[in-house]
Formats: sequence, structure tokens, C-alpha cells
Amino acid sequence: MAIEDQENTIREIKPKSRRIMGAGGPEEEDNRMPPWLKPLLKEKFFAHCKFHGDSHKSECNMYCLDCTNGPLCSLCLAHHKDHRTIQIRRSSYHDVIRVNEIQKYLDITGVQTYVINSAKVVFLNERPQPRPGKGVTNTCKVCYRSLVDDSFRFCSLGCKIAGSSRGIEKGRKSLVMESEDSSSSIGIGKSISSLQSFSPSTPPLTTSSNCRIAKRRKGIPHRSPMG
Repeated sequence: MAIEDQENTIREIKPKSRRIMGAGGPEEEDNRMPPWLKPLLKEKFFAHCKFHGDSHKSECNMYCLDCTNGPLCSLCLAHHKDHRTIQIRRSSYHDVIRVNEIQKYLDITGVQTYVINSAKVVFLNERPQPRPGKGVTNTCKVCYRSLVDDSFRFCSLGCKIAGSSRGIEKGRKSLVMESEDSSSSIGIGKSISSLQSFSPSTPPLTTSSNCRIAKRRKGIPHRSPMG
């Protein structure tokens, strides 16, 4: 058991397992995204633990970033010693996580932060609004929820993932469109050249033609009447 814990500890400090989303350009976003992030956002927290349901601490509001095997209760943490674990909290029926916990493992730049119970938090998933409030100048780039600060671009971690994916697809589509436009321009140019090369040109006037035009046929002479 001690050997396994030692191996897990060594594995955790490797740079590859400590990747931070947002450290590179949009083309590298998917590669730099931690493998635990998408599973985390899909989980349903605050249900009763099926292993410790009789305990008053059976609410599943913990998550292990190394195992990614679903929500955990506080009693389950005994089996995840020396693992990276985070605590999920609730605000208005939505899942949040404190900034000082998540920023150890994830770059949350551009995500709107909120102060709840004197602590800064970020929401895990999007919270769409029917319409933005009056006078709002900045909204989430994905779900269009109002943002209180112009320095933020997303209202949640989930929106940041979606926004990064859309940016990659948009970049790919732009490259495809540019390639198609350049191909179309070349094709049009070739078509015009073909039309010009295959269209019959007006033949120039020859010398004999000029002579025929210059020499006109004389009319029949008429003699003056005899007086």
C-alpha cells in the first residue's frame, strides 16, 4: 500500500499531469486541457453516498482529480490519501468552487469570479439568461449571461471550454474558407484565360483587301447627244 501511494505521489508531480488550461494558443487548448476537467463538469453532486448513506456526512461534495471516479463524501477521502481533491459548494442551486482551490490546478483567466460567504468562487457550468440586463456592455461569449467586469469573457468553467472549442473550429473554418476562395479565384482566372485563348480574334485587313476597297469599278460612259 505504501508503494502504491509513493507511485501516485511521484506521478502527481510530473509536469504532464499538472497541465494548466489556457497556457498556450487556441490550437493547443484541447491538448493542454486537464483530463479531469470535462468529467468534473458532467458530475451531479450533493447526492447521498451509496457507501456511507447511514452517516450524517454522506453528502457527496468532494471530487478526486486523480481518480475521476465520481463525487465523493468526506468519509470516502480516506481511500484517496495524497490525491488531489477539491470541494464543490452550492450557490442558488448551482455548483461552484473556490478560486483558491481550483487555481492550483487550472488557469481560470477570463472566467467571472463572484464573492459568496466572503470567498471568491467560480461557477462550474453555464447559467443562461433569457435576456441581458439594461445597460449591460459585457456578456459571456457562449451563453450571453451578463458579466460585471469587462476583463472577463466567460461566466463559468464550462463556458470557457466551449468558447475555446468554438475558437478552434472558427479558426479551422476560416482557413478552409480562405483556401476555397483562393482556389475559386485561380479557377475563375483560368476560365477567363481559356475564354480569351479560344475566342476567335478579328483578322487584320490585308493589302489585297485594301486594294479592292481602293479600286472601284468604273460606270458605263455616256456620250453627249449630237447637236
